[in-house]
Amino acid sequence: MTVRFQTRAFLVCFVPFVLLLTAGFWMIQRLVQSTVRDGVRTSLRENQLAIARLHSKSDLQNSRFLKVVGENAALKDGMQLLVAESRSDAARRTVEDQLRELGQHMGFDFMLVSAPDGTPLAGVVRQPHHGAGAAGELVPIDIATLQPHTHGLLIIAGRTLQLASVSIDQDEESIGSLSVGAFFDFSEFTTPAVLIHNGAVINSNIPAIPLSEIDAALHNCAPQSECNLQLRGANWISLPMQSDSFGPGYHLRSLENADAAFAPVQSVLHHLFLAVALGSVLVAFLCSLISAQSIVKPIAGIVSQLRNTAHTGVLPEFEANHSSILEIRELVENYNRAAVAVREARDTLHDAYVEFVGSLASALDARDPYTAGHSIRVSELSSATAAAMQLDHEHVERVRVGALLHDIGKIGVADAVLQKTGRLTDEEFALVKQHPIIGRRILEGVGGLAPFLDAVELHHENWDGSGYPKGQAAEQTPIDARIIHVADAYDAMTTDRSYRRGLTHDRAIEILHEYSAIQFDPRIVYLFTQLPRSILASQRPSAEAEAQPESVPATQVEFEAWEAV
Repeated sequence: MTVRFQTRAFLVCFVPFVLLLTAGFWMIQRLVQSTVRDGVRTSLRENQLAIARLHSKSDLQNSRFLKVVGENAALKDGMQLLVAESRSDAARRTVEDQLRELGQHMGFDFMLVSAPDGTPLAGVVRQPHHGAGAAGELVPIDIATLQPHTHGLLIIAGRTLQLASVSIDQDEESIGSLSVGAFFDFSEFTTPAVLIHNGAVINSNIPAIPLSEIDAALHNCAPQSECNLQLRGANWISLPMQSDSFGPGYHLRSLENADAAFAPVQSVLHHLFLAVALGSVLVAFLCSLISAQSIVKPIAGIVSQLRNTAHTGVLPEFEANHSSILEIRELVENYNRAAVAVREARDTLHDAYVEFVGSLASALDARDPYTAGHSIRVSELSSATAAAMQLDHEHVERVRVGALLHDIGKIGVADAVLQKTGRLTDEEFALVKQHPIIGRRILEGVGGLAPFLDAVELHHENWDGSGYPKGQAAEQTPIDARIIHVADAYDAMTTDRSYRRGLTHDRAIEILHEYSAIQFDPRIVYLFTQLPRSILASQRPSAEAEAQPESVPATQVEFEAWEAV
């Protein structure tokens, strides 16, 4: 019980602290996560602004550059010829050669000339690279596959181009337009990004993740809104890039792995939290343990002493408690007051009970003037013998009270038998032999008299097993009954009866020795006979009687002297 209470006291102190610490760490982690996510968003926006500025500057430079290219006289002549003879393969090849030369010289990946109405006339596009470091050549484009397109993004053979256009004028009259382009390069983006055309992801710079998987993750994201998504089990943030340079149906989204951004901070937090948590838990553990001990230790002392009460039946009184806990001090003080009150009540009840027993014994002895005071004398002799045997005080007291009650069963025996002046018949003696059993039945209905039942029932059992009512031998009979048996016989032999005079002290002692180890416990007989003569003489009701006539046999003395008392 003490361990369980100590555990509960410890847990009451320790668990709330651990829960509070855990909740605090969780809140801090969530706050840091939120701060990191805000930082990621800010970083994405700043990166997008930087890219937008670069695009604006690039668009301006391209515009100026295109104007210079558009003033190329050879190109103008070729375009005029091609517009005039749009079906001429020679004119188209001439323009394509001019475009190829300009593109190779200026580094364009795509060049296209269109009629004033936007119809493509001739164009070249750079082939894919072949081998490391080898630049692809510009080759003619099948213009039949092209739709009028002058700016923004254009997809050709699965490759994305970003276009810019300029009008070609001759004598202030437009003869068509020139469009140039470069492959859309994600390397200029310092953060992951995806290109979306008509709601489908068509390009990405996120390594090792298929476009279909990215497309599925972005499926629920509104085109022009920020959104959070799950990609390969990680949390990502996506922001749309606001730009008009991509053309209709195209938009660009930048992404950032929030978990990856948070991972370094999380690692530092975990190490920090672990160190703080271990230190805090250790401190909390020690504090909780000390607190639990301060509560449990004084209570454990009280419980331990109360456990002994179950064996002794006496409530202990505790020493003044100096616990720092007010409630425990008050508990000890109130318990001590209650213990004193219970002990005083117990002592009062015991005194009343002893007086009752004494009165009961006196009332029993008063039935016969020859046996008056017999129970009290046997009680005093028995308690003196028990003390000589060095029994403890409580045992001596039990023997004394048991001796007072030893003949209580004679209440159930008729006066005609008890007060008969002659020898008892066998039938009368059989009635007398019932008094131990009757005495037990009288007393066993009273719980407080239970310790004396054996003394009342078995005080006529003999050492050799010839006694009654159970025929017990030697130490089968409780020591209380064996002590009372000797004291009872001595008092019966040394007191006068209606049918004989009492024996002298010396003669009674001789008979006790004679029947030692037959009727009486030898050790008890020895100690009884060693009692001071003053103790034995003080219990005798009359002066020394004359010795019994020599003609009286010992067996008759035995019968008349103590068995029929």
